[in-house]
Amino acid sequence: VGLLDLELNQLTKALFLALVALSVVMVTLQGFVGPWYRNLFRFLLLFSYIIPISLRVNLDMGKAAYGWMIMKDDNIPGTVVRTSTIPEELGRLVYLLTDKTGTLTQNEMIFKRLHLGTVSYGTDTMDEIQSHIINSYSQVHSQNSGNSTSSTPSRKPQSSAPKVRKSVSSRIHEAVKAIALCHNVTPVYESRAGVSGETEYAEVDQDFSDENRTYQASSPDEVTLVQWTESVGLTLVNRDLTSMQLKTPGGHILTYYILQIFPFTSESKRMGIIVRDESSGEITFYMKGADVVMSTIVQYNDWLEEECGNMAREGLRTLVVAKKSLTEEQYQDFESRYNQAKLSIHDRNLKVAPVVESLEREMELLCLTGVEDQLQADVRPTLEMLRNAGIKIWMLTGDKLETATCIAKSSHLVSRTQDIHIFRPVTTRGEAHLELNAFRRKHDCALVISGDSLEVCLKYYEHEFVELACQCPAVVCCRCSPTQKAHIVKLLQHHTGKRTCAIGDGGNDVSMIQAADCGIGIEGKEGKQASLAADFSITQFKHIGRLLMVHGRNSYKRSAALGQFVMHRGLIISTMQAVFSSVFYFASVPLYQGFLMVGYATIYTMFPVFSLVLDQDVKPEMALLYPELYKDLTKGRSLSFKTFLIWVLISIYQGGILMYGALLLFESEFVHVVAISFTALILTELLMVALTIRTWHWLMVVAEFLSLGCYVASLAFLNEYFGIGRVSFGAFLDVAFITTVTFLWKVSAITVVSCLPLYILKYLKRKFSPPSYSKLTS
Repeated sequence: VGLLDLELNQLTKALFLALVALSVVMVTLQGFVGPWYRNLFRFLLLFSYIIPISLRVNLDMGKAAYGWMIMKDDNIPGTVVRTSTIPEELGRLVYLLTDKTGTLTQNEMIFKRLHLGTVSYGTDTMDEIQSHIINSYSQVHSQNSGNSTSSTPSRKPQSSAPKVRKSVSSRIHEAVKAIALCHNVTPVYESRAGVSGETEYAEVDQDFSDENRTYQASSPDEVTLVQWTESVGLTLVNRDLTSMQLKTPGGHILTYYILQIFPFTSESKRMGIIVRDESSGEITFYMKGADVVMSTIVQYNDWLEEECGNMAREGLRTLVVAKKSLTEEQYQDFESRYNQAKLSIHDRNLKVAPVVESLEREMELLCLTGVEDQLQADVRPTLEMLRNAGIKIWMLTGDKLETATCIAKSSHLVSRTQDIHIFRPVTTRGEAHLELNAFRRKHDCALVISGDSLEVCLKYYEHEFVELACQCPAVVCCRCSPTQKAHIVKLLQHHTGKRTCAIGDGGNDVSMIQAADCGIGIEGKEGKQASLAADFSITQFKHIGRLLMVHGRNSYKRSAALGQFVMHRGLIISTMQAVFSSVFYFASVPLYQGFLMVGYATIYTMFPVFSLVLDQDVKPEMALLYPELYKDLTKGRSLSFKTFLIWVLISIYQGGILMYGALLLFESEFVHVVAISFTALILTELLMVALTIRTWHWLMVVAEFLSLGCYVASLAFLNEYFGIGRVSFGAFLDVAFITTVTFLWKVSAITVVSCLPLYILKYLKRKFSPPSYSKLTS
């Protein structure tokens, strides 16, 4: 349910109270004569038009129209509206919570850096790696052909003897081999065979042709790494459950048997694999993972932490690669313990973990890799536009603190001039208190905090923390779990009461998208979970600007106008009924017969009132050029008790003028009062729609004239309905009377008196206190 629906519900409740009060007043003025409770119910029915029953129908049709307009907008192709109840929410957002990978970035990785501790290779020096690989493999093969069993130039570092410093070439060789073996990637060959019968031979026909190979894996990082090893000469050509085959630069095929594989999980943040080299029979345990976990697993070194920080500051995603050579006995011992643990019935995971961890000790650090995830198109201008529109942006990501900070800067989520307060990791209440105090002293600075520290702060100082964070222009939460993302959304809703929007692209963002008031999903590399769970689905992050600034703004403004107009339509006819009853000694007699009442809300006024859904105050280009216009909407001034009261006063004024005018001017032809007042009423409604509209559309003009035409035609056919209470007065409508000049000028006079003052007031208001949008359009 959107905020606008809740606000309209409040107003409808107020109208219901007004209905009851009015009926009681009528019965009281009548003096509780005779069966007064029966009269009370009759008045309740007569004035029931105060309750805008047609409001729901009009609004729902309007919302369907907005959804259709969004989907048909050529500037944001591929946008899908999956809910027809909350398009106006897009116009009231204060907080936007966004994911990073795949949302702000493209989720397309590019291998940028390989660091071996003493030497670092970038994009411009990859050819050096390639030459090293070619040399080392050509050496290996010349040795092998010379009857040597050794498979790598530098064989087994003696565990007991002091370590021999390896040459750069052998270290590159080891690193690239590790990257080429430690993964979950499968090479796939598209079968070129046209006929299904030939598919068996397809394998043979296209055997490992490079241009026909694609890689498949659950994570784009892994595919990038394997593609990179291919580019430097070591190619993954085949993989099944038990073995992997690599092709060397010389075209030789190396086979490795997969003995064990330990998949990546979000808890362990690492993956491992144990392989046996077919040619030499050597068993090696390779492992790669996040620096947080790997730094404790690898042997002591003095460069890992520093280099990880350096790469993260460049916005690269880092992975640490390590290995450990195992003897046959060590592996057999491990395997028996591992299998035993896997067969246990109770607490299997708890028993398996320590067995695997027994291997993860003192591993040899091979290299550090850095891949870059590029920003999506136009992320910077879009974020800048949202910031100018007064929307506060929170980035919730599972990435490292440095990477997240770097992306926040490069995407202009945090402006260049702004300070950034990096929240130190806290674990206890005291630390959280100190850190919060340090943060409180800073003004107008962006906050960067990790998920663990956030948990601690929320546990002890929830209210203070949220209050401080909400004042920040931008907040970055890194190392966030999916449940934490949803928790942050709920916190903001609970503490601020403002409207939140979450945007993400993967399954890990679904909980956050569903928790927010308005969820937007991006169809990305990670499938469609997010876009299917969201209320709106877009194809690129930059589309969110137009979605909010143009469609959100229009939907809210139009629905507010439409809602208040439908209420005005019911109030004005109830006011006329009240005046009529008052004049006739508070008799509970209906002013208009059934068909007129039905026709009034449908055929006579439906089209012009509904045409308000085409209204717009500024052109889309203007709304995008001046996102500051969006700020006004969050205050909710288009629909409030103030605007509602103004419409109530207008309805009472107009209803009174129409009825009294009809009774005053037509004293002599009193029997025709229904025809006169109803005609003036319809004209007034059509003029009021014209007064409310800000930008004319050709369909609006058609709607106005169509309704007028329907009314004029029905005057001729429904003549008996236009007499007052057919039975009591026995009067019928004579067409001759309607065509007289007297009728026409008197009806015109009443209509002018009811509408002209409002036109004058509107003109004066625009002159002395123009709304912000009119300053731009003039």
